[in-house]
Amino acid sequence: MRASHLPLAVTLGEPGGIGPDVALTAWAERVDRKLPAFHVHGDAAFLAARARRLGLDVPIVEGPPDDTLAVFADALPVVPLPLAAIEDRPGIADAATAGHVIASIERAVSDAQEGRASAVVTSPINKKALYDAGFAHPGHTEFLGELAARHGAGSLRPVMLLAGPHLLVVPVTIHVPLAAVPELLTSDLIVETARIVHKDMRERFRIGEPRLALCGLNPHAGEEGALGREDIDVIVPAVARLRAEGIDAFGPLPADTMFHAEARAGYDCALAMYHDQALIPAKTLAFHEAVNATLGLPFVRTSPDHGTALEIAGSGQARADSFSAAVRLAAVLAEPGLVA
Repeated sequence: MRASHLPLAVTLGEPGGIGPDVALTAWAERVDRKLPAFHVHGDAAFLAARARRLGLDVPIVEGPPDDTLAVFADALPVVPLPLAAIEDRPGIADAATAGHVIASIERAVSDAQEGRASAVVTSPINKKALYDAGFAHPGHTEFLGELAARHGAGSLRPVMLLAGPHLLVVPVTIHVPLAAVPELLTSDLIVETARIVHKDMRERFRIGEPRLALCGLNPHAGEEGALGREDIDVIVPAVARLRAEGIDAFGPLPADTMFHAEARAGYDCALAMYHDQALIPAKTLAFHEAVNATLGLPFVRTSPDHGTALEIAGSGQARADSFSAAVRLAAVLAEPGLVA
């Protein structure tokens, strides 16, 4: 991959988790992993302490985002936060560090929106630690949407995409109980989601005529109503509306036959109706390489598709595969001239 004219902005994530571990490991393996330049918004002393704990030789240089391209080959660039230093306490998610987590996200988004970074790569956060500190958003994605609005993006709806080397899949409903899905799933929601997916498939992924395959909600896509009416009453009308708009959408298809290799060759992106319907095939096909990307934002955002893994933080067991894939994908999506 050739270098971008702008670096990527990486967030600190939960300090007690593996976000710092994988960022440090990825930088140490930057040549073999073919990584473009990135800087981390965070606490340099904390990151240096974590690197020592992990036994990694990672020189760290503090400076502004503008220095990243010049520094990255020889040291990990860290853009300092105007906050007190934090201790290296792997395995502990503490509300006292929430200010660093939030400020890091805010600064990274500002970089992307104001032309200092080509994209944002977010490290995993611990929601409870943030909630205990008064964080008012359901999660990362909703906060990113608000930050985009602060920068003048207006009303928007971020959409989660799981991206791996063999599958792109979007859950239409996400972090809700399974019992609530049939009530929340409407034709309007499916159509709105598919429009956002279609737009970013064209503009970010540069797929000229994206083919969108919609999963059925019920087993066997409802078996013509015998196993539930949602597929007939909700999904079929949504597909008809999308096709009337010129979007190549089709379905509902039985989810149990949509994700083998031959079936995947027939579409560019799958739209699943609920969280596990999307994440099970995504993680089965590429557990260590899957990337969480957010569609519908005015900037590119990717994230490793794993959590904070507090239980292994600081131990050296965390793999940097998904983080590295997130960095490479962010560069590709942000720079149309780049080739993965």
